[in-house]
Amino acid sequence: MEKQQKSSHLVLVMLPFQGHMTPMLQLASILHSKGFSITIVHPELNSPNPSNHPEFTFVSMPDKLTESQLSDENVTGLVWSLNKNCAVPLRQYLEKILHSHHHIAALIYDTQMYCAQTIANDLGLPGITLRASAATTLLLYPVFSQLDEEDFMSEIKSPELQALHLQRLRALLSQNPAKEMMEIRVELTNALKSSLAIIVNSMEFLELEALSKVKQYFPAPIITIGPLHKLAPAICSSLFTEEDKCVSWLNKQAPKSVIYVSLGSMASIDRQELIEIAWGLSNSKQPFLWVVRPGMVRGSEWIESLPNGFEESVGERGCIVKWAPQTEVLAHAAVGGFWSHCGWNSTIESICEGVPMLCKPFFGDQHLNTSYICNVWKIGLELQNLERGNIERTIKRLMVDMAGNDIRKRAMDLKEKAAFCLVEEGSTSCSFNGLTKHISSASET
Repeated sequence: MEKQQKSSHLVLVMLPFQGHMTPMLQLASILHSKGFSITIVHPELNSPNPSNHPEFTFVSMPDKLTESQLSDENVTGLVWSLNKNCAVPLRQYLEKILHSHHHIAALIYDTQMYCAQTIANDLGLPGITLRASAATTLLLYPVFSQLDEEDFMSEIKSPELQALHLQRLRALLSQNPAKEMMEIRVELTNALKSSLAIIVNSMEFLELEALSKVKQYFPAPIITIGPLHKLAPAICSSLFTEEDKCVSWLNKQAPKSVIYVSLGSMASIDRQELIEIAWGLSNSKQPFLWVVRPGMVRGSEWIESLPNGFEESVGERGCIVKWAPQTEVLAHAAVGGFWSHCGWNSTIESICEGVPMLCKPFFGDQHLNTSYICNVWKIGLELQNLERGNIERTIKRLMVDMAGNDIRKRAMDLKEKAAFCLVEEGSTSCSFNGLTKHISSASET
């Protein structure tokens, strides 16, 4: 990638959830390596640790979130409140910079911090958005008139797009009872339409048909620069303490034998589901590395609800941790399958290591990602219900049965394609060089 010659100041606006903070910090690291100075503006919630990133300047915004909001599982309401509460302090901070005659080359914001684009428009700053999900999600959120909605759906005729069940997913969004959802969709649509560019942590070959459709609805160039974690592998962004002991345990396991289980940073399950997962893992007879976050099991602090006899039945074949260094785990030779909630970061990380996936989505774009994994790329299986017999059968099919051979082969094929994107003349390198030129030219107008 080309080195940026003129140092310019970029302000990045972060959404304070793990799956959004990680790609934003990765993007910041890569842009800094190109010669840009970086300021990261973030709400108080889940504030990043500045000592982990001394090369950046961090600015905290008061978010005015209440204890009841933070304890609620209404993520939509949190996003809405963050945009309402952070708009004024973000504007004040940017005005302060501009009044001191410091130049801002561009304002880069997480798509769900859409208030930043309105402020960028008002202050005459180039606004660029980072989509932390698949580019295809940009087909879910736009709000159309009824006539345009009918036209939009009538054009989705290719087998690939039909396999994603976009119509059902859009209908689910429209039926969302949260009063804030419609406002978020309208504001997000308006922000995307006025942004200078849309950055996506993806690779073109993963979403070719959907990308061509997205470009019909948004005038800004769509810049695919994934996989970000391969371009900025050393970034420290976890909100949880990673337990390295699991890597020592992996070192003792046979190649491709371990099923790695992690349901992400936000999903929760009940005690009976924990019990079913435990016996499903035990009965599969596969070695497993299982991440159980403190508080993930509703009504429990950690794993005190595990069934009697489980630990004795598993012995050294299982390893349970509170959090794991996921990219290192997925790259380990012992890991042969990934049971995931199918967040986008986890999906991309698994693809890059050729690890087939067992999918149990919980909310949001996880359902779309599952459709891609199981119906389009065909590198995984969906776990329809958390019942021990079903879990046992699905793990065996994914990892050892002859029926899973094609899935495992396709996963390795995608790994090779992802690696090719990262070579010097690959699509990701070209896209990143294009992005830096885009920022430089915008800041000069």
